[in-house]
Amino acid sequence: MVNLEAVRSAVAEVPDPELVVLTIAELGILRDVAAEGEHVVVTITPTYSGCPAMEAIGSDIRAAAAAVGADDVEVRTVLSPAWTTDWIDDAARGKLAAHGIAPPGPATGTVSLTLSVRCPQCGSPDTGEVSRFSGTGCKSLWSCRTCREPFEHMKAI
Repeated sequence: MVNLEAVRSAVAEVPDPELVVLTIAELGILRDVAAEGEHVVVTITPTYSGCPAMEAIGSDIRAAAAAVGADDVEVRTVLSPAWTTDWIDDAARGKLAAHGIAPPGPATGTVSLTLSVRCPQCGSPDTGEVSRFSGTGCKSLWSCRTCREPFEHMKAI
């Protein structure tokens, strides 16, 4: 018999391969873990439809579930409702900042133009965007004019 709580806990701890300080649960892409007998269905929503990390995440989910005794695991991807950075909880936003990545602002409501992002190193708002893209498509590269450190900013979606 599959221990669904053990599977849910193990799967929730799978790190995101592109934002390694966050788990898939903290990032908000883990939607559900359910069992039908020995068959486990893990439902996830990608951060965007072309996210290149989804195959690695699926493999890591199956490995985490197998480590606690679930060998028959289906990773189901759902696109609706679409993932939004609003699904990242406050603790995870704190982890991003502590890791040197400026967390995204609210994505719901009025779409605003980002003129400045507070530097996660020194807290200064005197920053500027260097590149719309950084190490991954979901982050941009910024620089702080106060402490002169470069940093990444996770875009609001």
